[in-house]
Amino acid sequence: MTPEEAAVRIATLRAEVARHDELYYRQARPELTDFAYDGLKAELARLERAFPAAAATSAASPTARVGDDRAEGFARVRHRQAMTTLDNTYDEAELREFHARLVRALGTEELAYTVEPKVDGVAISLTYEDGRLTRAVTRGDGEEGDDVTANVRTIQGLPPALADLAPPAVIEVRGEIYLREEEFRRINQLQEEAGEAPYANPRNLAAGTLKQLDARVVAGRRLEIVLYGVGHCEPPVATSQTGLHERLRGWGLPVLDPFWSVRGPDAVWAAIGELDARRRALPFGTDGAVVKLDAFAQQRHPRVGFRGMAADGQAEAARKLSPRWACAFKFPPDQAETRVREITIQVGRTGVLTPVAELEPVLLAGTTVRRATLHNADEIARKDVRPGDTVRVEKAGEIIPAVVAVVLARRAPGAAPYVFPRECPVCRTAAVRAEGEVAWRCPNPDCPEQVRRRIEHFASKAGVDIDGLGEEIVGQLLERGLVRRLPDLFRLRLEDLLPLRKSGEVWATNLIAGIAARREVELWRVINGLGIPQVGAAAAKELARTFRSLEALLDAPFAELCRVEGFGEKTAQAVRGWCEQPAHRALVTDLLAAGLAPRAPAAVAGGLAGKTFVLTGTLPTLAREEAAALIEAAGGRVSGSVSRKTHYVVAGEEAGSKLTKARDLGIPVLDEASLRALLVGG
Repeated sequence: MTPEEAAVRIATLRAEVARHDELYYRQARPELTDFAYDGLKAELARLERAFPAAAATSAASPTARVGDDRAEGFARVRHRQAMTTLDNTYDEAELREFHARLVRALGTEELAYTVEPKVDGVAISLTYEDGRLTRAVTRGDGEEGDDVTANVRTIQGLPPALADLAPPAVIEVRGEIYLREEEFRRINQLQEEAGEAPYANPRNLAAGTLKQLDARVVAGRRLEIVLYGVGHCEPPVATSQTGLHERLRGWGLPVLDPFWSVRGPDAVWAAIGELDARRRALPFGTDGAVVKLDAFAQQRHPRVGFRGMAADGQAEAARKLSPRWACAFKFPPDQAETRVREITIQVGRTGVLTPVAELEPVLLAGTTVRRATLHNADEIARKDVRPGDTVRVEKAGEIIPAVVAVVLARRAPGAAPYVFPRECPVCRTAAVRAEGEVAWRCPNPDCPEQVRRRIEHFASKAGVDIDGLGEEIVGQLLERGLVRRLPDLFRLRLEDLLPLRKSGEVWATNLIAGIAARREVELWRVINGLGIPQVGAAAAKELARTFRSLEALLDAPFAELCRVEGFGEKTAQAVRGWCEQPAHRALVTDLLAAGLAPRAPAAVAGGLAGKTFVLTGTLPTLAREEAAALIEAAGGRVSGSVSRKTHYVVAGEEAGSKLTKARDLGIPVLDEASLRALLVGG
């Protein structure tokens, strides 16, 4: 490979890894298995080492940072001690090399380890101060995460205080939040009964639940937690991982079980084998084992430490990336071989064309698999999947498994490469692919399949929430020609529905009543239900608060959209572009004419109406969620980031970069006393 070729490949890999980071950490809908993702990063790291000139901007490379799960709508909190990520190993030889490196660094063969299940969940850091839970923060970018304290407090089994008469002054306890398989199935059953798409896997659902802005939604989903690590701690509470495990248990915190304390690589390998035999009976999903050097003193040894630090302890990079004293051994995912009968194309409500492999049924991880996602045209070309091919499919917790690879030795002679269609399979409109996107789309807004999915979304719980109007009923309404566009829902009559079901008068009466009950619905639900690009529930609520009617939103200038809390130019342009399309303007007009009467948010009478606050640091007596609740009750808004739109920054102890930025921008900074005075006096 020439340096020029290496530069092109490095740029391609960086973009691809960054896209998969976004899908995994922020959107909780990964397209790749861990093994495939690790392969991309390993190739990128090898090329960056082999061609340093071609990788001159390596500081911006995904290999030089951890993933970032921060989301809009949450206050940002800086970890007292950075949260890192683990390097993965996939075979016994790599595991023994991990041990050999530590032997060389520490100069002794007598090394003690702990072996724990690797929980397939969402990393979390809990801060206990004087024994009381004061804060819960996601990993974020490793240095700073989202404050999800209100959501974490809903987890049953997590004590608000440590069972200790003399607890440490401050301790960051690290762990993982997860959903049990049975709870995952319960929630998915409710989804399907409501006519909505099921969630992909427990990890994705746990991540999405933790980032809900309404703690009541979180409380309705039974999240659970296990704790296994420590960040900042004063004074120290243990000298080893084994000692920490016992201390956490003694405090009444939920800890990992099983847990092994062993010596040497043979015992480590035996413990991993025991875990593999038991893992399917554990209450949480686990895809591997975490192996840690037991003694904290050895973990802190200058020649061990963290990747991102030199062997002598000097910093190599801006932040620590992963510990050299720990690694994750990943179990091979469940796979099976079967034949691709055909490749079909699904059309989404935004027109995205998604390829799906229709398979000969095969038993995989206890369920019969008939379909597997192929993600997009580039993935089909990269794996060279063809109709008739024998393929390996993998189910690592996914509802629709993915095709991992083609078994080329079993390919039929003359099998033709799959040609991704250049037209919509439903309406035959020519497909388009925007520059920089991987997805092909059907640009026809009247495409029957898009219409069906838009109606399903509009009627779903995320939209106007019409009781009883699920996927099956929407399909029947479209097939009979009773509904062609969203406004037709509000023009349905009892006699229209009676032929759809035998003895269906009660059902039809209930559905008509359910539709009538949602004519006067919150404005944000209508905005969200319309499916405006880049507008989810949180953004829809901000648009509703700002413009207070659909008509005002349609005519909102770009400059005003840019001033909406949490909006950048990209989101503002997406909303403006949607509102400018004549078909969308006509749709809104017709919805209102059909009797839809969205309710604007109640006017806020508080003295802080229209003011935006950012909270940073630890306040003397107010927990962050309490301060936020007081501000919102007085009409203010709480944002997670400082910008020129911020009116006040409320700063406590250990305030970080937000305080610095506020001072740079000249934004007034309040302490707790000043905030309370402002709340009283308006």
